[in-house]
Amino acid sequence: MTLNVDLRQVIHALADALDLVGVDDVAHGKRVGVMAAECGRAEGLPVEEVAFLFELGMLHDIGVSSTRVHGHLVESFDWSGAQAHCQVGYERVRGFAPLAEMALPILYHHTRWDALQAISLPARVRRQANLIYLVDRVDALAAPHYGDKALLLFTDEIRARIAEHAGTYFAPDLVGIFLEASRAEAFWLMLEPRSLEALRPDTPGRSEQFAARAGELRQLGEIFARIVDAKSPFTAEHSVGVAGLARYLGERLGLDAEACDKLEIAALLHDLGKLRVPDEVLDKPGRLDARERKIINAHSYETYRILRGIRGFEEIALWAACHHEEPDGSGYPFHLVADATPLPARILRVADIFQAMVQERPYRQGMDDGAVARFMAELVAAGRCEARLVDALLADLPEARRRACPGAAAVHQAT
Repeated sequence: MTLNVDLRQVIHALADALDLVGVDDVAHGKRVGVMAAECGRAEGLPVEEVAFLFELGMLHDIGVSSTRVHGHLVESFDWSGAQAHCQVGYERVRGFAPLAEMALPILYHHTRWDALQAISLPARVRRQANLIYLVDRVDALAAPHYGDKALLLFTDEIRARIAEHAGTYFAPDLVGIFLEASRAEAFWLMLEPRSLEALRPDTPGRSEQFAARAGELRQLGEIFARIVDAKSPFTAEHSVGVAGLARYLGERLGLDAEACDKLEIAALLHDLGKLRVPDEVLDKPGRLDARERKIINAHSYETYRILRGIRGFEEIALWAACHHEEPDGSGYPFHLVADATPLPARILRVADIFQAMVQERPYRQGMDDGAVARFMAELVAAGRCEARLVDALLADLPEARRRACPGAAAVHQAT
């Protein structure tokens, strides 16, 4: 089934989500994309190649989930652990046809030029990877100056630092292209927050549009679900498990095929906003304080903000955002009561609760069937979950558990 969604627009919106990992600096990928595209223009590359470089820059850190890793990457010119996220990013995109062309440049975007020349690669891939490395390092050098609006005072210093590494870290001709492109103040002013906020209408785009099939959206959703789930050892496989269970419950409750497809995609992306939660908050095993709870609670609206800008994702965005709404209106982020919350969103909430309870976590075992059945029944008695949704869940607990924890080695039996 084909949904009325442009796959390229989805990719751009989800690429925006990657920048949330920076928490306080949420535009690294955009800046790298802008600089790569400007260098491509300075080189006289065709429009399609310039657009590819922009998208590659936006997605080059698709292997990064951790705010700690992001910090190392933007604070150090050369970091010994940088290659790990390149390998992860390569694995994430190489099997997804619309992004597969980016896999090799992503794999080598932290490899020095003098080492790249010894690797058997197409010349185009070698240059793409090295250009992304170059402008990525430019952004690391410029990062301390974005907040105080003093960047233009340091551009000569940054350009000289890059020039020092011609022939070692970076291809000499790419350094020359960068130096030519970055002579203009406009090159640097494009990197300011106000310029980036206005970027979307002027984004260099490829001429072709992709009508998104449900399978492609599901595959893309799974890529980003794994980025979110990899952010914390406490949430491994969570989004994928919630998606499998939500679809199962949607089918049992009579949703049509299109609604089930949308529900599965919403479930895969429901925690996208957690990319902006600092690692130390998300990984805290103890009770959260009031400030930390507010940070966590913001994630569902952050998910909504990312997804609502995608034409055709209006329902998906709302369903994903409402997975913490309570029937009495005491949930978040909109404080919707049950009657105002769409059924798929209510299904997603039940799937989210159940999956979190049965999944093994580093700090606790998952609940067995008896315990989770009692827990869900208590939620119904307290008016916090609808009886018919929980009845559909408990009707076949082993199957529900299998959908929620597809990677689990064994099923807990009822006690």
